[in-house]
Amino acid sequence: MSSDQDWQRNKDAFVTDRLAAGPLARQFAQLTRTLLTAPTVEDVLQRVLEATTVMVPAADLASFTLLDAGGHFHTPAETDEVAIELDRLQYRFREGPCVEAAEPGGPAVAIAPDLAAEPRWPRWAPAAAQLGMGSVLSTALISGPPSGASRGALNVYSRSRHGLDAADRDALLLLATHASLALAATDAVTRAELQAAHLHKAIDSRDVIGQAKGIIMARRGVSADAAFDILRRTSQDLNVKLADLARTLTERHTEIDLPTH
Repeated sequence: MSSDQDWQRNKDAFVTDRLAAGPLARQFAQLTRTLLTAPTVEDVLQRVLEATTVMVPAADLASFTLLDAGGHFHTPAETDEVAIELDRLQYRFREGPCVEAAEPGGPAVAIAPDLAAEPRWPRWAPAAAQLGMGSVLSTALISGPPSGASRGALNVYSRSRHGLDAADRDALLLLATHASLALAATDAVTRAELQAAHLHKAIDSRDVIGQAKGIIMARRGVSADAAFDILRRTSQDLNVKLADLARTLTERHTEIDLPTH
């Protein structure tokens, strides 16, 4: 029997043994099954993010950070465009939980229970609070094959101050471990292809958000930052992804307007 078959058999046995252990264990067992059938790296990441929002109830947003061989950070998967902005600011400032957790030799867990009073990240923490975040938790991915050092982090953002606790940390550590093992076993696409695909998606989202911001700026006479804040708060209030809201506004701008706050 091949090593891959051994791994599959051991995983199946683990799943069977844990089925009766409780709701959280059953959720992880289901995630294991799901990841075993994921055909690409992108599928692995998206499935873990979906599980994260279920297993960490306070996670309003979630994302992955990867660090390439050249030392560049990028976000290959996320649940909402606001998460991309939160990550992007960390990459720009070179500070924040996902940057710390993703760096080789960094902490296994980086957590800030109250971003409004967080001194470790003097530029990023206030910016994250302005984007409506109250707390954050990042856990490091396990490095390994197939592409050498696989460095990165799984990140969750909560709009509630003190919204993330020790139980959330433990669940996220297990989720990050599942993601790391599945990534190590998945070689359907390369990380370079994943980054290129996500870059294309990010450009499309940025274009439509830019168009929506322009509409709001023209209608309200506000700045670009204020227009983005209106979009962000409305997407939060309606529980609609930022890019989807922006697309609806640009396609139906003669029919609808966003509420004032």
